Amino acid sequence: MAMKIRLARGGSKKRPFYRIVAADSRMPRDGRFIEKLGTYNPLLPKDSEERVKMDMERVQHWLDQGAQPTDRISRMLEAADHLPKKDRSNPKKGEPHQKAKDRAEQKAEKAAAASEAPAAPAEDAPATEAAAES
Repeated sequence: MAMKIRLARGGSKKRPFYRIVAADSRMPRDGRFIEKLGTYNPLLPKDSEERVKMDMERVQHWLDQGAQPTDRISRMLEAADHLPKKDRSNPKKGEPHQKAKDRAEQKAEKAAAASEAPAAPAEDAPATEAAAES
């Protein structure tokens, strides 16, 4: 049986509340689970002790049995110093999407054209002044 330690959503609309559960990975997200291991309330401040509560003894038991924590749960366990921190690499995280790149390119082209455009009329300006005087 492929076991996972994961979040099961509860709470009402726009007021999420999660149970931390050990469940078979083939079961629905909010469906049948083997054991409730704790709770997670994302609405509380990050420094609140009530935000994440876990029975670490039972979590360790399930990890020893081969249960795999989901990414969010593994981050919570890393924050609680129960798992070693993983190196995560997301090189595209800060990179803008194609539309933003296109807009920046068009803006640069307009700026380059605008910087060249005032130089050309400045040369023509004395000629027009001379034509106006005559």
